[in-house]
Amino acid sequence: MKLKKLEVFSPEELQEVKNTTLDLLEQVGVNVESPEARKFLAKSGCNVEEGSTWVKFPRKLVLEQLGYVPDHFTIHGSDGSYTRTITTDTTHFATIGTPVRIYDPEKKSKSRVSRLEDTIKQIRIVDASKHIVASHVDVWPDDVPYLELHWHVIRAWAQNSIKPYGLGVYGRTASKDMIELVSYVVGGKEELIKNPRLIGFFNTTSPFLLPQIMTNGMEVFAKHKQPIIVAPCMAAGTTAPVTIAGLLTQSNLEILASITLAQLYGRGTPILFGSVSSPMDLQTGNVAWGAVETGLITAGIAQLARSYNIPSRCPGLITDSKTFDIQNGYERMMTLMFAVQAGINYITCAGTYEASLSEALELLVIDDDLIGAMKRGMEGVNASTDAIAAEVIRNVARSGKDYLRERHTIKNMRKEIYVSKLADRDRRQRWKKNGSKDIMTRARERVDEILATQKGPGLTPEVEQKFQDYLANVIQKRTMEDFRMLEGMGGDSETPNTPLGNEN
Repeated sequence: MKLKKLEVFSPEELQEVKNTTLDLLEQVGVNVESPEARKFLAKSGCNVEEGSTWVKFPRKLVLEQLGYVPDHFTIHGSDGSYTRTITTDTTHFATIGTPVRIYDPEKKSKSRVSRLEDTIKQIRIVDASKHIVASHVDVWPDDVPYLELHWHVIRAWAQNSIKPYGLGVYGRTASKDMIELVSYVVGGKEELIKNPRLIGFFNTTSPFLLPQIMTNGMEVFAKHKQPIIVAPCMAAGTTAPVTIAGLLTQSNLEILASITLAQLYGRGTPILFGSVSSPMDLQTGNVAWGAVETGLITAGIAQLARSYNIPSRCPGLITDSKTFDIQNGYERMMTLMFAVQAGINYITCAGTYEASLSEALELLVIDDDLIGAMKRGMEGVNASTDAIAAEVIRNVARSGKDYLRERHTIKNMRKEIYVSKLADRDRRQRWKKNGSKDIMTRARERVDEILATQKGPGLTPEVEQKFQDYLANVIQKRTMEDFRMLEGMGGDSETPNTPLGNEN
C-alpha cells in the first residue's frame, strides 16, 4: 500500500479557507500594477475602481476560469526526445532558479559569484540525473551583460540538455525573446505551443501585488501555452499573517487572482499551483526556509491544489545553512519529506543551500540520489501474497538456511531495496582503505564523471546562426531605457532590482 498523504485541514476547514478566499477576492481584491492588465481585467468582468490599482474578482469569474485549468500537462525537452507528464497524482522533482553564488572549495569563503560556465555545468548535470526532470536557470551568470542573460542561458540549455527548462516570466520583452529563440530550436512556434518546452515562474509580490513586469511576461507565456508556476513568496508574520492558516488563505487569494488572469490571457494554459512561502525567523527577522512550518505550508498548498484539481508545486531540499553541516542535511530532508508526504506534484530546489541563494553541484547529485530514496519510500509496502512470503519463511525455518540462498530474495531484492550510489555503508576499515571519503568528496567525483562524459544535443549551424543574428540585431541593440519603455515602465534607465528571468 502506498503511503497516505499528509493533510493539515479537515474538509470543513479547507472549505472555510476556500470560501474566505472568494469573499476576499470579491470584497478586497489584489493590487494589479499594470494599467494594461487592469483594463483587460475590467473588460473581462472584474471591478476596477476609478483611479485605483486594486482589482476585485467576482466569485463566478474566478470559479469559471479555474475550470479551464488542465489537470495534467506534458512538458517536453529541447529536441522532443524527453517528456514528462505532470498530473495531480504524480510526483516529479526539479531545481529552482534563484542561486547567484556557487560552492567553490578553492576559495577561502568556499563560495563565489557564479559564471556562465557554472550555468552550463549545472544544466549538464541535470541532464544526466536520473530523477531530476528539469533545470530552471539555476545558476545566474554574473559574467554576461544583463540584457543578454536570457539569450545565453537559453542557448546553453538548447546545446546541453534534452530536458525541459524553466525561467521567470520577467517581462514581455525577455519572454518574447525566449519564445522566439526556443521556436528556432524546436522548429517553430506551432510546435512550441503544441508541445511546451518552457516552464515559466510567476511570483506575486506579497502582500497582494501582481507586479507589472511579471504580468507582462505571464501574458506572453499564457498565449503560447507554456506551463506557468504561480507561487507567492510570503513570510508568515511580515508579508502574510503569522498564522499558517492565514498565510494559506492569503496565498490562495493571490494564486487564484493570478490563475484567473492567466486563463483570461490564454484559456487552457497549464498551471502549477505553488508556493515558496515560509515563516519569519523570530530571532533574526529573516525568512526561515528550512523551518518545520515551511513543511506545514507546503502541505496546505498541496491540499488546496488537489481540491481545485490543479497540479501543485512547492519546495523541498531547502535549507538556510551556509555550509554542509547537519543543519543542511536535516532541513533539506525535512522539507523534502513534507513535500513528498503532502503529495506535491512538482518539487523544486535540488542542489541549493543558503535559502536557495547558493548552488553546489555536489548537492545536485546528492539530491538526485536522495530523491531516488524518497521515490522508493513513496511506493510504500507491497503486501501481496508473494511479498508476505509465508512459504519462504517456512522453508528457512525448516532448513536452517539463511534468506540469501532463497530465489525469492534474488527475485525481489532490487525491487524492494533502494541502492544508493553515494551513501557510505562500509565498515570503518574498508572506508579508510578506500580513502576515508565523505559524501561531498564522493559527490565531487560523480560531478567530474558526468562532466567528462555527458553530451547534449547541440545546435545545428542553421539554428546557431539564427541565435547569433537575433543577439546582434535585436537584443544587443536595446538599451535599458528601451527595455523599460517596452515594459511600460517609463524611461528611467536604472537597472531593475531583479535579474531578467529570476524566480523563486
